Amino acid sequence: MQCGHPRLSAFAIGLLALPLSALGASAQLAVSANDSKAVLVDGVNTVPANPAGDTVSIVDLNVSPPKLVAEIKAPTSVVGPPSSVAVAPDESYALVTAATKVDPADPKKTAPDNKISVIDLKTSPPAVVATVEAGAGAAGVAINRAGNLAIVANRAEGTLSVFTISGKTLTPAGKIDLGDKAAGPSAVAFTPDGKTALVSRDGDHKVSVFNVDGNKVEPAKRDINAGLRPYPLDISSRGDIAVVANIGIGQGDADTASLIDLQAKPPRVVDTVTVGQTPEGLKMSPDGRYVAVTAMNGSNKPKSSPFFSDNGLVVILDTSGKKLTKVTEGKVGHWCQGAAWSKDGKTLLVQCMVENELQVFGFDGKTLTPGAPIKVSGGPAGIGTADR
Repeated sequence: MQCGHPRLSAFAIGLLALPLSALGASAQLAVSANDSKAVLVDGVNTVPANPAGDTVSIVDLNVSPPKLVAEIKAPTSVVGPPSSVAVAPDESYALVTAATKVDPADPKKTAPDNKISVIDLKTSPPAVVATVEAGAGAAGVAINRAGNLAIVANRAEGTLSVFTISGKTLTPAGKIDLGDKAAGPSAVAFTPDGKTALVSRDGDHKVSVFNVDGNKVEPAKRDINAGLRPYPLDISSRGDIAVVANIGIGQGDADTASLIDLQAKPPRVVDTVTVGQTPEGLKMSPDGRYVAVTAMNGSNKPKSSPFFSDNGLVVILDTSGKKLTKVTEGKVGHWCQGAAWSKDGKTLLVQCMVENELQVFGFDGKTLTPGAPIKVSGGPAGIGTADR
């Protein structure tokens, strides 16, 4: 098991000098947030001694194979769903949240954090140009398609932080109290028209619907009960459906993914399927037809556990007809987190914490074909691409 690099590798440092502008307009960037203060020790999330700083890796997904083009220091966290990264629609910047930090009172523990790093992706090298504060346990983050509004889910206090965006400047526009500190707001997603947002709440088993009007974000007074502990979620590029994974309570049972019909009045769950133990990551393909779900599959359990498996899974589901139908699955590493698709839907990245790598797959609509993984500094814990 790797515990994170004590410093950036010489290779990664060399990458910092590469101008991202040289990638050209055809590039597609995936931004991976890597936690160096969390390692898995026989099934226990452990803070290593003297952890290296967290990092953010930037990958060009529009080349084959995908290529690491830069890596910088920035705080992040494996706590919360792997939707802790949001990339601006024009790929000019990324927002990366940090739900936890090393506890100043006890270096063997973590404490809630509230930071959002604004990373300029157009500079050479990319750089953190601002740090703003959300709420305690800042986790899932989303930017609307207009690029002028962001919502952050604050897991440790049961609130949402709303920010307006001008250029690369975030300005607080209010905080929404969900009425329960233990609600566990997790992932956030906007519909393509920006008029609706969904928020998963794994603490009280709800997916809440919000109306969005300008910079006003208000409850639509509609909570959807998809399953036990809804966690990662995504909305299709057409805005007709959403898919949420329900991570359960980690006791070895097969957990689920649910399809939400957003065209129904009111929106509702219309289909649910099993996907394996602890589906922590989820991402819909750019055309909205497929959804990749990353399931722990017991790979994060102690080896003595009857539920332990020596690999995780990435499961591909077809959403046609507003039904979830399994297409295929592939083995991945241990304690794997988020997933990201290339814009043509033919390449898939899966983050694996223990291996400190982004595992790469080709997808032809029927099968997954493994490729060479991309090594990163620290455990990849959150990932994002631009929604266009």
